[in-house]
Amino acid sequence: MTIQQRNRARTLRRSQTDAEQKLWQKLRRGQVNGAKFRRQHPIGRYFADFGCDEQHLVIELDGSQHAVNVARDDARTAYLETQGYRVLRFWDDQVLKNVEAVLERIVDALRSPHPNPLPGGEGVGRRSRT
Repeated sequence: MTIQQRNRARTLRRSQTDAEQKLWQKLRRGQVNGAKFRRQHPIGRYFADFGCDEQHLVIELDGSQHAVNVARDDARTAYLETQGYRVLRFWDDQVLKNVEAVLERIVDALRSPHPNPLPGGEGVGRRSRT
C-alpha cells in the first residue's frame, strides 16, 4: 500500500456513513466467522468499503447516490471480480434497518466455496442487491 493510499483510506475511515459504522461494529475483530475485514481496503484504484483478503470477499454499502451511478458501480464490481473478489452490495437502509439479515448474507458468502482465482474473471456477484 502506498503512502497516498494509506492516507486516503484513513480519510475515508474518518468519514464513514452511519451504515458503515453500524456494519463495522459487527465485522471488526473477526466477529463474523473469524473473517478479518478491513475498512476502506485499497484494491487497485478502488477502496472497498470492507474487504476480506483471505476469503476474497468485498462488501460495498450504497447510499441513494448509487442509484444514479449504476454504470460506475458496475465497472467497479467488474474490476474487483477480475481481481478474484466476490462482491456483495447492500443499500445503506438495509444495514440500518436489518443488520442481522445483512450479516446472514455475509456469513452465507463466507461459507460458500470460492474458486481462486476466478476463471477468466467471470462474474460471481453481478449487481444483485437484495
